Amino acid sequence: MTNRRAAIPALVGGVLLTALLWWMGASAHALHLPGATNMIGGQAAADLEHWLTPWSYDPPSSTQPGTGTSDGVGSPGWVDGTRYLALYTTALQVRFGAVFVFFVLGAIFLVRRLPPVPGRRTAALLAVWAWGLVAGMLAATVSAPWLIASGGNGSFRFLPRLSGAISSGQQILVVTALVAAVGTVLAARITADGTGPLPQQVVPVRAARLAATVGTVVIALSLVVLSYQPVAAALQQISPRVGLISEPGDLLRQWLLLGAWTDPAGTPLGDWLLSRAPDVLLLAVVWWMLSRLPGLLTRATVPAMAVGAVCATVLGLLASQLLRIATDGTGLRWGLLHLSAELGGGVPAALTWGLLAGVAAAVTLRVAGARTKTADATASVQDSPEA
Repeated sequence: MTNRRAAIPALVGGVLLTALLWWMGASAHALHLPGATNMIGGQAAADLEHWLTPWSYDPPSSTQPGTGTSDGVGSPGWVDGTRYLALYTTALQVRFGAVFVFFVLGAIFLVRRLPPVPGRRTAALLAVWAWGLVAGMLAATVSAPWLIASGGNGSFRFLPRLSGAISSGQQILVVTALVAAVGTVLAARITADGTGPLPQQVVPVRAARLAATVGTVVIALSLVVLSYQPVAAALQQISPRVGLISEPGDLLRQWLLLGAWTDPAGTPLGDWLLSRAPDVLLLAVVWWMLSRLPGLLTRATVPAMAVGAVCATVLGLLASQLLRIATDGTGLRWGLLHLSAELGGGVPAALTWGLLAGVAAAVTLRVAGARTKTADATASVQDSPEA
């Protein structure tokens, strides 16, 4: 599929994602109405407002530090308030523009390498859905400096506040990215008509499984080793205390840790194993997807494997989070909204380790595939009648 054919569905999905996020953000103020709190409850309304605020142009009071001391139009407090409000508006403009650009660029690449034709449609849908979460996280990252500056003191605990800004609004992205992925795949099916048979790479099964195992080991390095509580605590305690780069612990954990776990000391073994089941599911999903990925791609290049591994890791995270929600016994006490607060989280670490896992899997696939072809060629020569 050419770039022109792939750009049309990517633009459709980008418009859908951006429009849905804008509409949901614009609806945040409606949760303050008495009818909303009476219908869904005060706690649920507060949770939804917290999820929608990162995409809302209606700024929180913390972004207007000058308005509290204003004594009239033209006073210093009023001027400061309007300037900080302008910074907040700029942050949202950057955020919505960035989510559109990041989604379109990734969707074009995925539609070209993983076109939604028979046999690949489900994989394409899941990959574009996962990329929508990555695009939203990247948009929150690049717009965070403006958002932090709009609070009135951009240099105060910059890295912890940056970490909080990056992780905000991920629950809404799970829903909106799915809708955008459906729109992208439906549009891609139309544009793919008449393009002729698409190439499908033949990959040795053993090479694909070995590559998937190597990629999964890279993911396990974060999920098992770095996410162990003593190691995670050591990362948290890193603090150079040098201006804007002081207190980097929260940010390091966000970009490096895919989970969190402790040993079973003081906990029944059955409960501990149940708490580890989501992590096992994450690794299983990643391995299965990485083993299928080379055969689904039109070309198993290093960039394609890297992006595919990122999407596989994000989908594994979503599966593990859904399992944790289903097995968490506190759901009936606190409500589903509170229980699903972590849904869609961990995307920064999925991007970091997914890229590394994809590169490692691609290199392993290339080396193992070359050895398999050499071994097959040697065996065919030995079995030939002339030999």
